[in-house]
Amino acid sequence: MTSRDPVADLRRIAFLLERANEATYRVKAFRSAAATVAALPAEELTQRAAAGTLSELSGVGDVTARCVTESLAGAEPVYLRRLETTEGTDLSEAAAALREALRGDCHSHSDWSDGGSPIEEMALAAVEIGHEYLVLTDHSPRLTVANGLTPARLRKQLDYVDRLNDALPEGFRILTGIEVDILADGRLDQEDELLERLDVVVGSVHSGLRDEAPKMTRRMLAAIENPHLDILGHMTGRKVSAAGEGDKAHRKGRTRPPSTFDLEKVVAACVEHGKAIEINSRPDRLDPPKRMLTVAVEAGCLFSIDTDAHAPGQLDWQRFGCERAALCGVPVEKVVNSWPLERLLEWTKGR
Repeated sequence: MTSRDPVADLRRIAFLLERANEATYRVKAFRSAAATVAALPAEELTQRAAAGTLSELSGVGDVTARCVTESLAGAEPVYLRRLETTEGTDLSEAAAALREALRGDCHSHSDWSDGGSPIEEMALAAVEIGHEYLVLTDHSPRLTVANGLTPARLRKQLDYVDRLNDALPEGFRILTGIEVDILADGRLDQEDELLERLDVVVGSVHSGLRDEAPKMTRRMLAAIENPHLDILGHMTGRKVSAAGEGDKAHRKGRTRPPSTFDLEKVVAACVEHGKAIEINSRPDRLDPPKRMLTVAVEAGCLFSIDTDAHAPGQLDWQRFGCERAALCGVPVEKVVNSWPLERLLEWTKGR
């Protein structure tokens, strides 16, 4: 039999584990093994597989060694086959059509802040999924627990992304962005000059989530009125279920009730200023709640169906957001990441 690519098989296993929100250590075992195998000369890899000495390599354990051996023998690794056959149920027709229409993801994180993978891995996973672009939205400086980007680090990232885009597959692009903290007074936690340079700005509340409704409403309205903000991220800040250990930011898995604010005023402001409300697809967020999402649909809001991914496999979580969007009747033409790239950028730069 013709051998398979063991590195591709190991990475695919890691991707599926991430999508299932499995423990971080399990994902890292396969990504570490993939890195080790990729650096090994093909002849040595074959010899070690035949001699049963793969597990002597740093980063390769018994399970990953077995996967490599099976792959080199031309067989789909048993571990991978089991994951592929248990990856989830089909989307409904409406949700599937919405998912098919999406061209990219406007909210993702890398290891420059609290994500678990390099920008390159996030980008290549997005290519594999079929995206035309991925917006890189690492955190802003105030969120120190998430290693938020200072202005100096953000400038370095912009230069890095510019170089990286030249090396990525044709037809795909990393868009520059940020998940900027909405501060207590509604200001955005980054320099205006940098926010102006970015392709997409997602603004989210990460602190004071239990503020009284009038205070939270003022805070959100001030942010929405800021011309630099494009998308209002996970608008209630809720956590709906115990998270898995799929990334550093969410491993504690606590539930959290939604923030309280004047929904009608916030939705009206988004419509007035042409801002999008994020439909956050994370299984532990699914934000906003369906009742709020329905109000926003009826008001004619724009939306962005995003994953808030902190690892490559989580980029496939968009299906969860699409299911909720379909249930609430979100029109595809109102979803900004279903638009062609040129139209998306015209929208973000047009204010």
